[in-house]
Amino acid sequence: MPTEVRPVTIPDFAAWKAQRRRISMLTAYDFPTARLLDEAGVDCLLVGDSLGTAVQGWETTLKVTLDQMVYHAEMAARAARRALVVADLPFMSYQVSPRQALRSAGRILKETHCQAVKLEGGTRMAPTIRALVDAGIPVMGHVGLQPQAVRTLGGYKVQRSGEEILADAHAAAAAGAFAVVIECIPSSLAARITKQLTVPTIGIGAGPHCDGQVLVVHDMLGLIEQFRPKFVRRYVELGPQIRTAVAAYVADVAEGRFPGETESFR
Repeated sequence: MPTEVRPVTIPDFAAWKAQRRRISMLTAYDFPTARLLDEAGVDCLLVGDSLGTAVQGWETTLKVTLDQMVYHAEMAARAARRALVVADLPFMSYQVSPRQALRSAGRILKETHCQAVKLEGGTRMAPTIRALVDAGIPVMGHVGLQPQAVRTLGGYKVQRSGEEILADAHAAAAAGAFAVVIECIPSSLAARITKQLTVPTIGIGAGPHCDGQVLVVHDMLGLIEQFRPKFVRRYVELGPQIRTAVAAYVADVAEGRFPGETESFR
């Protein structure tokens, strides 16, 4: 029988902050990947709208729909036995009004096994975060570089407006966010935010001083070779390995070496 595991919960994040225990987080968009990451011990899985760039091949996350997020979140969350699973609210599924955000987040929690949602924005989105939390929907905030605002920002750039980012982080936490992702900011600013907030910070391109770290799994596994952000550490280069394996398969089929006796029925 499978070994009993205790699932990670929302209160664990606050406890880990107090204990200074670092939080690991990776993206997952499907069942087999989520299962492997969960079994490897990752604390939190993010079904991110980064699927737009990592899986769908778009240049931004803006084309991802709520239906697509529900589809991917259902698969990934069903695989997790221990990790907390958080799903992104995609572009224009929550910005119109808190009522719209409630409908969108409600769909994710009702139609998947996700335990929380993530949305971008601090001060301007504080009323929406509060409305979701008041409705019993856990929210992870996201400040600094906000990919859904890439058109306004003029590209994916390090964000250096320190006081504004600090205010956004405080606003998200004060509104009830149980954790705040901070993306692409100077490490000294991330350290300042982490020290001031009572909830954990999860960094991506924000240096080593955050309470936790998140990466896009395709980046850290070397599956995306065309783009390599400065903040990514490649733990393996699966891209070349997959290409070599497929080339060997193609050659074996062409030369009649596959299938052989061991792969054939009698």
